[in-house]
Amino acid sequence: MNKLKNISYMVLVTLSSWMMGSCNADFVNTDPLGEVSESDVWSDAALAEAAVTDIYRGLGNGGFDEQMLASLTDEAIFTHPGRGITTITEARSNPADIGWVNNTLSWGNMYSYIRSANVAIQNLTEPEFPNENGIVDRLMGEAKFMRAYYSHQLLRYYGAFPIVDRPYTLGEESYDAARNTWEECVDFIVTDLDDAATLLDGKSMAAGRTNRIAALALKSRVLLYAASDLHDIPTASANSSVISGYSNPEFLGYTSGDRTQRWQRAQTAAKAVLDNADGNLLNLDGPVPHEEGIQNYINNSLSKNGGENELIFARYFINAKQENGGRQGLFNGPNGYNNWAGNTPIQHFVDDYEMMDGTEFDWDNPEHASAPYDNRDARFYASILYDGAQWKPRSSANQPRDPLGQIQTGQYEIISGGETVIHFGLDTRNGPIEDWNGSYTGYYMRKFIDPDPAIVDQNTWQEIPWPVLRYTEAVLNYVETCIELGQEEEARNWLNKIRYRVGMPAINDSGEALMERYRNERRIEMAYEEQRYHDCRRWMIPEETLGRKANGINIVGELKPGESLSLYRYDPNIYNYSYQAVNIDPGKENRTWLDKMYFLPISQDEMNRNAALVQNPGYTE
Repeated sequence: MNKLKNISYMVLVTLSSWMMGSCNADFVNTDPLGEVSESDVWSDAALAEAAVTDIYRGLGNGGFDEQMLASLTDEAIFTHPGRGITTITEARSNPADIGWVNNTLSWGNMYSYIRSANVAIQNLTEPEFPNENGIVDRLMGEAKFMRAYYSHQLLRYYGAFPIVDRPYTLGEESYDAARNTWEECVDFIVTDLDDAATLLDGKSMAAGRTNRIAALALKSRVLLYAASDLHDIPTASANSSVISGYSNPEFLGYTSGDRTQRWQRAQTAAKAVLDNADGNLLNLDGPVPHEEGIQNYINNSLSKNGGENELIFARYFINAKQENGGRQGLFNGPNGYNNWAGNTPIQHFVDDYEMMDGTEFDWDNPEHASAPYDNRDARFYASILYDGAQWKPRSSANQPRDPLGQIQTGQYEIISGGETVIHFGLDTRNGPIEDWNGSYTGYYMRKFIDPDPAIVDQNTWQEIPWPVLRYTEAVLNYVETCIELGQEEEARNWLNKIRYRVGMPAINDSGEALMERYRNERRIEMAYEEQRYHDCRRWMIPEETLGRKANGINIVGELKPGESLSLYRYDPNIYNYSYQAVNIDPGKENRTWLDKMYFLPISQDEMNRNAALVQNPGYTE
């Protein structure tokens, strides 16, 4: 052992002596093997592409995190306490504790990725590698799109922001930056998107990377928001004392200018998408059969069997890389399947699905109230798991309790030991399977969850992409601009294309009724896609939507006279079912809308870092 030590020591001394005597300056200054210098990155096309690819990381899991934006709206509630997600719907006034804010929209995180985009744009302006096959143009287009995307996240959540169009360096005189005006921010984003569309024109882009149509689609969204009530300060001030009393309204919207021109600009942007893409609209002359409509919506939600054509820009997931974005089933599925029931639909949302014939659902209609899940819009069946819905096989341990794989969210009579007893559904908070994960509302999310029985949500990752931008959003944007500009026939034409795809009849409304039908159509079609939160705010209707008390359903199944069943199954021939909409206990979910919540507060940490910032209205500094 000592001999081996001595030999090793002599070899080490010999090598050291040789290196000291023979090395040159290049050897001494060799870069760390695990790192690449910034100058090397931007002088090599492959490394530059890797750097631009890294900018996409700010997308996070898209909207597929455990806590979803849907639970800040009248789409859903979040089941589990202590996560801070409901804070945003409470009467808070302290920017030091702003509650749950996803990394896909947090002020600091967005600026981190804006900086990465600025670094790329700066270095690609005078590239040190040739523009072979247009790679410099492509990377520049991607960087400008991503800067615009993160900027639009700031804009739609916080209002105007300090425009930062270059990477700051060490030793600058000041790092404080004042907020630009709303108009300046919109123009900055649109300019980036116009540049991106030009640079990406004709480029073949891999799935998950942006493209020319994505730049057009994001421009359509930004200009639609810009034309909306919330961002026309005369309109917003007339509807909100908080906004009318704010000393810097230029941070929130346009203080002057022609609003009609803004709607026309938004319409042109939306029509550009329609003229350059087809989506999966199917170009139908009338409604498809109901079952086909259900499948069409499922295909679009899962981006399969033609539904992938809907995607303009998406965040993709693969099983090989087990990210939270592939855990929708676990995060939101029923507790009776050993899942967590995180974001569960509320009754208000369920009630807004029309009947198959296009009429409204009405609890005062005895036929509707006695069978609320019959004859509804096809998208209801593709989006919601409700009592009695057919779903996947349960785990082997629980299949004896439910061999059929039916959702059980009520309480039902069964016969046990010759007596009538109550069976609490397997998917309730009183059931025998992980009851603490049960839904408070009596519903579970189905949209975006792969129904393949081989995908066991409890322990399997799915590969459903998050639709950052999809074609139908641009169609709906176009419809809204047509209504605002008085072009009702054109609006109905495009709105009915969407309805035909899911088997719904044409609408013939006009005036305010048409706008209401459009708004509900957008609500149903874009469910859980992070649209509702922004739509209700920009339409300035949050008090009756986002601020509504959350509710659910109470379901009781009583055996019909002479019927007997020892192992429960959903069966209207055996049971009389009763349904009652009930409010959620305010101790669990107590929603209150205050007008200051039109915009998120800038956190106190950010205010402390940047003395030039001015806080949003209604929040103490």
